[in-house]
Amino acid sequence: MEDTAIFAGGCFWCMVKPFDTLPGIKSVVSGYTGGHVANPTYEQVCSHITGHTEAVKITFDPEIMPYEKLVEYYWQVTDPTDAMGQFQDRGDSYRPVIFYNSEEQKEIATKSKEALAASGRFDKPIVTSIEAAKEFYPAEEYHQNFYKKNPERFELEESGGRADFIKRHWNK
Repeated sequence: MEDTAIFAGGCFWCMVKPFDTLPGIKSVVSGYTGGHVANPTYEQVCSHITGHTEAVKITFDPEIMPYEKLVEYYWQVTDPTDAMGQFQDRGDSYRPVIFYNSEEQKEIATKSKEALAASGRFDKPIVTSIEAAKEFYPAEEYHQNFYKKNPERFELEESGGRADFIKRHWNK
């Protein structure tokens, strides 16, 4: 049994490793979604003319890793209070979005967002969007599994505020 989840939370390079290492995950693919151009390239998405967001498509076994747990984990690796990007990644193509592919996923994500907002963990409003999934286009091969292919560069990218943010809000 398998299902998919699509999450956007800044540069897709930094979104792969946190999910790739969880039990029940079959694959995590970097790509683009939410835009109006078919088969966009990285250069097109970076130019902010396609409407796409960098995202990851996660294929998972819901018996081992239920969607609810993926959403809970998503909150811990993104800044849900920043609608204009994530950490050092700025612009619409880096905005935080949970893309649902069923009414059940929409309901789970919405309830989870409401619970996070009510928790008082953050001083600012939770602004992560919850949107219907659109066509997902895998990114070019050199973007796939970036943290494994380029560990030094990945460490530089990840140290751009994400690690500190997680420590401040989740590892108390």
